[in-house]
Amino acid sequence: MTAASQIALILDLLGVFFFAVSGSLLAARKGFDLVGSLLLASLAGLGGGVARDVIIDTPPAAFSNPAYLIPPLLATVLVYFTVAGVERIKRVVVIFDAGGLALFCVTGTVKALDFGLNPVAAVLLGVTTGVGGGLLRDVVANEVPQLFDPRDIYALPAMLGAAVVALLVGAGWFNLFTGTAAASVVFVLRLLSWRYGWRAPLAART
Repeated sequence: MTAASQIALILDLLGVFFFAVSGSLLAARKGFDLVGSLLLASLAGLGGGVARDVIIDTPPAAFSNPAYLIPPLLATVLVYFTVAGVERIKRVVVIFDAGGLALFCVTGTVKALDFGLNPVAAVLLGVTTGVGGGLLRDVVANEVPQLFDPRDIYALPAMLGAAVVALLVGAGWFNLFTGTAAASVVFVLRLLSWRYGWRAPLAART
């Protein structure tokens, strides 16, 4: 395992946890029971990584490494004991979702490059990794997926972060510091787009 891969594993597990928390929070807002919360946390936390690994034709890390099962369990327990009301859950869901998006676009890109994909394909796979879990979470919970919400931007920050990571890896500058910095930029851009309603052009000009 390369140094970049080791860094990506650490960030990947953090991303699973962030997305899993967003899933459990959404389950709490929807009034799901504890089992539903765990399932939604697992879908959100592991869905993007499973899609990534299937595309690059490798056994999904979620099924081959038991460490990936711990973050959804921790997220479910954390939400169960700490969330007293649902009034402000939507805002917290967005924050944790942004964290997962930021981390996964980094780890997805690094893993794709590690498996020999070209930089363009790696960037696309990084974005897929970032948006996949949130898309599954929202569809299962009968929510409009944030990916398709025209009121803010979702995939664009992930695309920018993935492109930066591909450049860093290609130049030999990717490390824990630069990877975390790239993820931080994506996180901030995602929250700013949500807070201020930044949006991409619609599919058809009106």
